[in-house]
Amino acid sequence: MKETRYFYVPDAATVNELPAEEASHAVRVLRMQSGDEMMLMDGKGAFYRATVTLASSHHCLYDIVETLPQQPTWRGHLHLAIAPTKLMDRMEWMVEKMTEVGFDEMSLLDCQFSERRVVKLPRLEKIVVSAVKQSRKAWMPVLNELQSFKQFIKNHPDGLRYIAHCYDEVHRVNLFDELRSQQVGQSDQDIIVMIGPEGDFSIEEVRMAVEAGFVSVDLGKIRLRTETAGLSAVMMMQLAQQ
Repeated sequence: MKETRYFYVPDAATVNELPAEEASHAVRVLRMQSGDEMMLMDGKGAFYRATVTLASSHHCLYDIVETLPQQPTWRGHLHLAIAPTKLMDRMEWMVEKMTEVGFDEMSLLDCQFSERRVVKLPRLEKIVVSAVKQSRKAWMPVLNELQSFKQFIKNHPDGLRYIAHCYDEVHRVNLFDELRSQQVGQSDQDIIVMIGPEGDFSIEEVRMAVEAGFVSVDLGKIRLRTETAGLSAVMMMQLAQQ
């Protein structure tokens, strides 16, 4: 039995043709032909069972056979804010794995000790799309452009907000324990976790966040790389919902 293939089509319900890159993959790589069945995902909570009606060198047209609305697999809004690493391949790995685990939004932070202050989102967005299709997620996570630490704090005054760091002079609680105590699996609250750059947040940034209402947390007793800390935070947000 031929495996059903998934394709990302943001406007699947209102168009009848795969986007150029998806069409090329369907026709040139997968050798799909007229009459073949495929699944479309719009990234907004719906899958569509469709049949190929035309497969040419540059186009792949389809008819929708069935619309399949999906139910969210977690509650609330899971948001990771993180300073990008100096080596982008580490961020790419993290984004892929985060997407497989499941999250809603990622913001990139420009912090005092940041080693990377320029990030091209298109590459990360392509990785997210590929991971969404691979893990068959109904919703497409949002990736936000790089913004200053101060601006991010100012723009997010509500929800369950946490800043993870390694400073002993600022009292911390364990993120997972804190999330479980908030019974996040029984509410629709927004959750934000901030992760600093390879040199951590500055102590001034930590104090600024705490003064703005963010809770100071750690991710356990082991010191983690930035990308590992980001993935761990997302996994804790997910596990706390169980």
